[in-house]
Amino acid sequence: MKIKTNNNPQGSALLATMLVAFVVGMALAGYLTLVSFQSQSTLRSLAWNSSIPATEAGVEEALTALYYYGTTNLSAGFWTMNADGFYHKTGRLGNSSTLSFLMYDVGIKPPPPLGPDTPIIECIGYSPTPPNLTTYYIKPYGMILGGLVPAYTPELQMTKRKVRVLAKRQTPTRNAMLAKGQIDLKGNNIATDSFDSQDPNYSTNGKYDSSKHKANGDVATNQGLVNSVNVGNADILGHVHTGPNGSVSIGANGSVGDLSWKSSGNTGVEPGYTADDSNVDITDVQTPPWVSGGYSTPSGGKWPPLVGSTYDLILAGGNNYVVNGNFSGKIIVVGSGNANVYISPSGSFSMTGQDQITISTNTSLQVYNAASSASIGGNGVVNNADALAFLYWGLPSNTSISYNGNAAFTGVIYAPEADFTLGGGGNNTYDFVGASVTKSVTMNGHFNFHYDESIGRRFPIGQYVVGLWNEISPN
Repeated sequence: MKIKTNNNPQGSALLATMLVAFVVGMALAGYLTLVSFQSQSTLRSLAWNSSIPATEAGVEEALTALYYYGTTNLSAGFWTMNADGFYHKTGRLGNSSTLSFLMYDVGIKPPPPLGPDTPIIECIGYSPTPPNLTTYYIKPYGMILGGLVPAYTPELQMTKRKVRVLAKRQTPTRNAMLAKGQIDLKGNNIATDSFDSQDPNYSTNGKYDSSKHKANGDVATNQGLVNSVNVGNADILGHVHTGPNGSVSIGANGSVGDLSWKSSGNTGVEPGYTADDSNVDITDVQTPPWVSGGYSTPSGGKWPPLVGSTYDLILAGGNNYVVNGNFSGKIIVVGSGNANVYISPSGSFSMTGQDQITISTNTSLQVYNAASSASIGGNGVVNNADALAFLYWGLPSNTSISYNGNAAFTGVIYAPEADFTLGGGGNNTYDFVGASVTKSVTMNGHFNFHYDESIGRRFPIGQYVVGLWNEISPN
């Protein structure tokens, strides 16, 4: 018997073709899906990352506002206080007509008046989101932005990220004494501590009171060498900082620590009270612009006129003076406001004997010294108890300052290129009240160095920088 087989090669080929086409189609569909997912992932990543420049721009604007307006006058820069306790401002980067732009809403929360000078900045950055991604709709926010979102855009899809920044004011006067180079406290009975002339809890009528003192009389140098700071037998109520890899030497009777460390009779360094983390920007002093014109030459006479005491120089608040000779003798600042004095390179600053600078109430004095040296002795500087009432600015040509005798001093010395030598002292509780920033420091004798912490908040040199940066939930 014969079995007849019906072979149909055309049907088999069609079936095979359809099977291959199905496999290829599935592969292609899978590939296209993968590409789509990858594309969306890329777009999502780009949108996510694009909002960071917006937050950074907002933080930069906040830091700039703090530089120009401080923490108490932000409204002058058109920052608006909201119910959340933050001063707010909004901004945009890019061209809104094409919708390819970034936005930010940034807020500044000022610190308490007597608290740490660390304002809080919070900023939300917005970037356009590609379609079909999870987004935030900011139609109501567009009205808050006052027209930043174009009127023809009913709903603008945006990705947002939020950061919180703790800003801190970087100023060279956050220490009792700061130097570029070595600090050598080789005298006897040298002590540093601190108080706050703006806080009645830590001062009396704005003056130092030993019963209310604090342990922030820090000593710091940017130098990172062996024995960058020689504490000797001094009592430092505060911290000692050196530059990276620097070290501190201390004598048998020396002490560095807080109030309880000292009151317990300890010597040496309290754990945690030294660090090699000092890296402070110390800029040189510039010649004030009014020296090129708009100044007077000071003269002496009686104050009050006709019936008062005789002074070698009488300086009126609100005026600028240039001295080409010796700035010395009995000097008084009268009237109201600040008096500025520029001592030319051909002049000198040398106080001896009965010489004294008296700064009357409601006045202040700033001395810009371009002479190579300065000597503060005699009866010193007597002002209205505020260290910022007397600011000594040493220009780069001023390379040495000596403070000697039993003169009392209340003020701030800022002379980055000057070697600062202190000798004598010990006969006055108020030997030195204020702060100093110099090239180096050498102490001989018996000195009480009282740092006014309010100087760090009020000193004219200083800008806010980022202390801590954290990303937080934008909701």
